Amino acid sequence: MKPVIAMPSDQLIEVNPRMPGDYPAYAPHDVKEAVMKAGGIPIIIPFPDDERTAAHWAKEMAPLYDGLLLPGGPDIDPRLFGQQPIKEIGMTYIAKDLFEIALIKETLAAGKPILGLCHGLQILNVALGGTVYQDIHTQNPDAYIQHTQATIGNFLTHTVDIKEGTVLHELMGSSQEINSRHHQAAWKVAPGLVVSATAPDGVIEGLESRDSDQIVAVQWHPENLFNKYPDQFTVFTNFIDRVNKAKKGS
Repeated sequence: MKPVIAMPSDQLIEVNPRMPGDYPAYAPHDVKEAVMKAGGIPIIIPFPDDERTAAHWAKEMAPLYDGLLLPGGPDIDPRLFGQQPIKEIGMTYIAKDLFEIALIKETLAAGKPILGLCHGLQILNVALGGTVYQDIHTQNPDAYIQHTQATIGNFLTHTVDIKEGTVLHELMGSSQEINSRHHQAAWKVAPGLVVSATAPDGVIEGLESRDSDQIVAVQWHPENLFNKYPDQFTVFTNFIDRVNKAKKGS
């Protein structure tokens, strides 16, 4: 049987006077397509509105899937890493953050693989004890690249350098051109994670587990690139391979 891949939902916060509280939950279309093409069965895992129940529902839902894919999403609530919000921060949704953190912990405890994309990389880092820049260009004076691209999402905008000895290096080699649409990024790296890729200005573009291949995460959006650039698809095929390997070992 193909592995089941869970994707935590995002949520459109829109006012509909005819249907108050009718906020669609969704996951990115291109991520779903990449998972299916790579050989997985994607399912959307909704988060509870009551943030106090995040840990409970994560424990209930974790047995339903074989691997966890954390896609892009809103900014991360800075209270989760001991900061107050600066004026440049965007929309946050702490109920989603807390649920994803709880899912991450349940998934890791169960020995199941994780793939993080953009927001997914950032929430992984926070869940494991790291921090993020609330806004790169406000808090990092050395960041000279425009990381929030103004062009179409499947266009390449800058390069990343990939470190030898990492899973990402095995998949993509020492350098890649990527797309880029984020204004937050990992800052202090969590214990147990290592940096696998950086932009030319030093901004972190990849993180993964220090002593295993359980976690692989990238700051860009390979789901928008995989149909045109085969190297980008390896992020998803590797994820499904890791999930299948973990299933066989369980």
